[in-house]
Amino acid sequence: MILPWLRADLDFTVSSDTNQPGLVIRDSLRYSDHILVVPLPLINSLTFFDGTRTDLDLRAELTNSLNIPEANNVAGQLFAALSNAGFLVDETYAKLKEARHLAFAERPRREAVYAGSAYPAELGPLQELMQRYLRPSESTQERVIGIAAPHISPEGGWQCYRAAYTTLTPDLRDRTFVVLGVSHYGQPDKFGLTRKPFNTPFGATTTNDSLVTELGVQPGVLMEDYCHAVEHSIEFQVLFLQAIYGPEVRVLPVLCGSFGTHISEGGFPEDNEDVRRFLGALGEIAEREKDRLIWVLGVDMAHMGVRYGDNFAARADEDKMTLVKERDELRIERVIASDVRGFWNLVQENRDDDLKWCGSSAIYSFMKAVPYARGTLRRYDQWNIDEQSVVSFAGISFSDRS
Repeated sequence: MILPWLRADLDFTVSSDTNQPGLVIRDSLRYSDHILVVPLPLINSLTFFDGTRTDLDLRAELTNSLNIPEANNVAGQLFAALSNAGFLVDETYAKLKEARHLAFAERPRREAVYAGSAYPAELGPLQELMQRYLRPSESTQERVIGIAAPHISPEGGWQCYRAAYTTLTPDLRDRTFVVLGVSHYGQPDKFGLTRKPFNTPFGATTTNDSLVTELGVQPGVLMEDYCHAVEHSIEFQVLFLQAIYGPEVRVLPVLCGSFGTHISEGGFPEDNEDVRRFLGALGEIAEREKDRLIWVLGVDMAHMGVRYGDNFAARADEDKMTLVKERDELRIERVIASDVRGFWNLVQENRDDDLKWCGSSAIYSFMKAVPYARGTLRRYDQWNIDEQSVVSFAGISFSDRS
């Protein structure tokens, strides 16, 4: 039997439990609720689930590596555990995926996914926390047309969230907030839309249905994109907007898929006809609706350290991360100057394999749609997401200085 593929969209982390060392596997798309810990001696066996090798190859590998008579049984148990969890590209996975997509399509609201983990699920504690996060910082006199804030956990990025969101003034309450989030799990060169209001402990947002309809006819758009169901890059922005403007704040949620091909192979995102047409339509809306829109970018920047495939342990603002800050700031300078070509040229350096920016697609989409925006860097930070890995991000405000 040819062994099926191990899914490429799974989340792999090293177990922190000394009593159960190994590789922890979770389903980042939440088709499955299973969590598996693959013991250290079996980790290499996962490479055999590549669609080319057989169960006999796996058994031979385990017989050689484990040198125990029960190796055949171990091979069968590993296969069964992965398949039953929905971690292999097989019939079990297909059924789980279909069921989850159908459930999301039929659900009237996009329910909060990270309530109770990234922020309190109870209204009272959440209100207290957001009041602390949004305590006024420096005031600004500029007329803000947009902001860029992190999408890292609010606990780690709250000072940059505050730097961005406290530039939004009460008079903007009736605007539509166009939230450009990073689609961590979506298809490259695609944009994900949903009509569903976002539900959090504050309540449910209002969706600008007419703008969703207008953008939804463009090629390259995935309507009621399931990625919205599990994505945090928009959920965290909604949380801050509701804390400022109330639960029914009007939003246009857009997930921006990766432009990775254009980073690694050269060229520009709009070389793809579908991307070009979508960005053109977004730009037309930006010009026509100008004073009725506020733009919100949910973006992180560099991802460094062991968690992200580097061979060194990263510490925020120390050693290698000081150079990362300098390179981040060069890109930020191009963003706030609205130099879209200069920004993209910097992103393409080394195919971005070294900095691994998470946010390039949303930033680029904004710069193309709103070319007259000019930015102000309010704050830049780095945060250790674990002991060996760092994420960088910033709070930026944008105004029309044309």
